[in-house]
Amino acid sequence: MVLDMKSPFPGMDPYLELHWRDVHQRLVTYASDQLQAKLPGDLIARMEEQVYVEPHDGEQEGRVIYPDVRLTEHTGRDAGSGDVAVAEEVVAEPLVIYVPEPATEPYIEIREAGARQRLITVIEVLGPSNKSTPRGRKKYREKQELEGGGVGLVEIDILRRGLWMMSVPRKRIPSARRAEYGACVRRGWDPWRLEYYAFPLRQKLPSIPIPLRKRDQAATLNLQALIDQCYANGRYDSIDYKAGLEPPFSEADAAWINELLKSAGSR
Repeated sequence: MVLDMKSPFPGMDPYLELHWRDVHQRLVTYASDQLQAKLPGDLIARMEEQVYVEPHDGEQEGRVIYPDVRLTEHTGRDAGSGDVAVAEEVVAEPLVIYVPEPATEPYIEIREAGARQRLITVIEVLGPSNKSTPRGRKKYREKQELEGGGVGLVEIDILRRGLWMMSVPRKRIPSARRAEYGACVRRGWDPWRLEYYAFPLRQKLPSIPIPLRKRDQAATLNLQALIDQCYANGRYDSIDYKAGLEPPFSEADAAWINELLKSAGSR
């Protein structure tokens, strides 16, 4: 049941980034469901998952705990009583090391139905593993190249943390057209044409095209509906809107956010 809860933000709620793992899973699931009803009968949307494991270069990669070694004595009769004394026994204790869990990044594949299952389009909602870790960025760049051969690619970036990883080079976008969030669309039959969509913080999120085959009309993905669904079903009305955000916003945007949240009674 979708609850009647609305974010105070008109578009993307930046505080959802504090709960990204849950939000990410919901976004991909709801996006797959939304697209399924819009696809031609011979195309299907499927959720897939990429696992990223970062190398561990010493103690800086994990939390290390050094427990004390414990000595236990099995009490027996005194050696003078004629019984054999039980020797002291050292019980080994492990060195416990906590390392980061493998990160999983869900994504969507649109494929032709039937035995062939030809891959048509991949939809990526970029996350920390794509944008913030060296190995994750490398693997994602390799994936972008592999998907250039006749496969469409839609990249949605509504996470401010990390580096720019969309296929469109950031330096090619005029500063006046840049925004906190955005998407890049590449059609499988025209891989050299990239479409960039900017999502400014203060505006409602748009619907974006999802390219299919050349003969098909593009499907559309309503991003605002997805964020609203995530917010309501995740019960994110409990968010602490007094918390700080990283990276920080510009002074003008921070002032706008403060006034918005005050007027909504969230500060």
